[in-house]
Parts: sequence; structure tokens; C-alpha cells
Amino acid sequence: MPPTSPIALSTETPPKDRLTDRKRQAIVQAAIDEFRTHGFGATSMDRIAATAGVSKRTVYNHFPSKEALFAEIMVQLWDSSSAQVDLAYHPDRPLRAQLLELLWQKMRMLCDGSFIDLARVAIAETIHSPERAQQMVARLGDREEGVTLWLRAAAADGKLKLLDPVFAAHQLQGLVKSFAFWPQITMGQPTLPAAMQQQVVESAVDMFLACYS
Repeated sequence: MPPTSPIALSTETPPKDRLTDRKRQAIVQAAIDEFRTHGFGATSMDRIAATAGVSKRTVYNHFPSKEALFAEIMVQLWDSSSAQVDLAYHPDRPLRAQLLELLWQKMRMLCDGSFIDLARVAIAETIHSPERAQQMVARLGDREEGVTLWLRAAAADGKLKLLDPVFAAHQLQGLVKSFAFWPQITMGQPTLPAAMQQQVVESAVDMFLACYS
């Protein structure tokens, strides 16, 4: 076995940093549990600190506010529930196959129970406190920008005829959300079974291509 190089040793995470990372993750997990159980308004930083087993000062050292903590959770949920599909446009690959990958990424996120629970909390906040929730919901919207960029690239390559890529991106994702997000958020319906997920994704792609290709 070759000796460990000094460079490798120098890049190893120090024990103190690992402890800090564990505390941060414990705070995030505690916040997820509290927000899902009690909602945004009834959850306090004191409650999150108690559930995480840390001091409230430690919580604030990592997150300056409850809103910042909730926004971080939403981003982590996106990252953990998606398959990290490369959103870059590939001119040498079939258009339909790439669009299917994009929408399957979206579908996996929308069928994550934790994401749905917390999205329900976020949307409830837009009703009770629009100003406080605006930034959180905007963070979710930012995570969809990759689809718009992909559509712009496909249009620039002459594969799609788009007058407004932003509108087209919302339209494409709306075809999925109408089955796999809004019924679950507003009426408490269960996540879609696998066969229905496939039908929704494939029909959305085919309808979109029929209109814009």
C-alpha cells in the first residue's frame, strides 16, 4: 500500500470541524421534525435546540434565523431527493431522452414525502404571512432555473422553437405539478404510484415536444 502523502493528510477534515458538521446536521434534522409536526409558526428555535440536543446559541451560530434554517432545509431536500441529473444541454443526445431525465428529476423530488410535508408548511406561510414566506418560496423557484437554462440551450441549437423559455419552463413543469404536487398539497392525496408517474412524465414530454419541437 503506498504511503499517505502529506497533501492528503492536510486536506483531512479536523475533528473539531467534523463535530461542527455533526451539530449542524443535527440542527437541520431536528428542524425538519419540528416543522413537519408543528408547522412553521409554532416551531421555535428553543424547541429546535432542545430536539437537537444543543444550546440555542449553537443553533444561532449556524443559522441566523428560523427563516434561514427553513430555506436551508428546502435546498437540502431538493439535493437529497433528486438524482443529481446533469441539467446541461447535450446537442449530441436525443431531445426526448434529455427531457425525460429532467422531468424524472422533478418527479422524484415531488414524490418525496418530506419535501411535500415541508412544502405544505411553506405554502401555509404564504397564506398567513406572505412577506415572511416570500424569500423561502423564492428559493424554491430558484432551484427550477436549470430547466430554463436547458430550454434556452436547446432553442439556441435550433431543436426547440421557443419565444419565451421562462414561460415554457413553467408550462413544462406545470404539467407534472398538476398531478404530482398540487393534489398532494391541497387535498392530501398520496404520492403517485410508479405507473402513474411514468405516464405523467412521458405524456408531459410528448405534449411539450409536439408544441415546441
